[in-house]
Amino acid sequence: MLLAIDAGNTNIVFAVFDGDRVRGEWRASTDTDRTADELGVWLMQLLTIEGMRREDIQSAIIASVVPAMVFSLKTLCRRYFGCDPVVVGSEGVNLGINVLLDRPEEVGADRLVNAVAAHGCYPGPMIVIDFGTATTFDVIDAEGNYCGGAISPGINLSLEALHMAAAKLPRVAIGRPRTVIGKATVPAMQSGIFWGYVGLIEGLVKRIQEEYGSPMLVVATGGLAPLFAEATKVIDKLDPDLTLRGLLEIHRRNARKD
Repeated sequence: MLLAIDAGNTNIVFAVFDGDRVRGEWRASTDTDRTADELGVWLMQLLTIEGMRREDIQSAIIASVVPAMVFSLKTLCRRYFGCDPVVVGSEGVNLGINVLLDRPEEVGADRLVNAVAAHGCYPGPMIVIDFGTATTFDVIDAEGNYCGGAISPGINLSLEALHMAAAKLPRVAIGRPRTVIGKATVPAMQSGIFWGYVGLIEGLVKRIQEEYGSPMLVVATGGLAPLFAEATKVIDKLDPDLTLRGLLEIHRRNARKD
């Protein structure tokens, strides 16, 4: 079995693959002070609940946008599962795609993993929107090459900034308001954040397609993707497991290479 680890700025996702099937998937908050042993004990308990043993894990792969987490995650894989993980972005790791940027080393591992998965699942060219701590818009051409994209603050980040910077504005929950015109402060904030974000999505997708010069499939992933996929017609596909499938594919490519 394969342990796939996707370490984002807010959460770390751990998933166990048995072939193409996900046997277990769990989330932990991203905390750079958390040791490999803390993560290991936590993960061992979850594996046991799902009827798995540490000996069942034979290999691992890591994609992290938090450099300070990589050492602990690599130590976790070595100490608790006896394997050296593939780390996306490390020298010699084959992604199977070309990164057509001036400085390809700056691209977040999660964006490259999404590009690999999206090209394997859908016909290009396409835009992949990942709703995470940041919302990323990534362009993949018909050959699967990563062509760049755009990065905007995630909606949770926007909400927190609004609350922190404006003394009289409370912290509000994300949701789809029934009306655009809010009749009180909280509904007005919810409307501005939600529908403003829908406008950001539609505007960026339109500009990217115009600049690219052809129609593009739009694929959405990430925790809040379902909320926005229901609110706008520019999103064609909703794929919550895109990043995990990308990790699985990259691991297979590098296992074949070895």
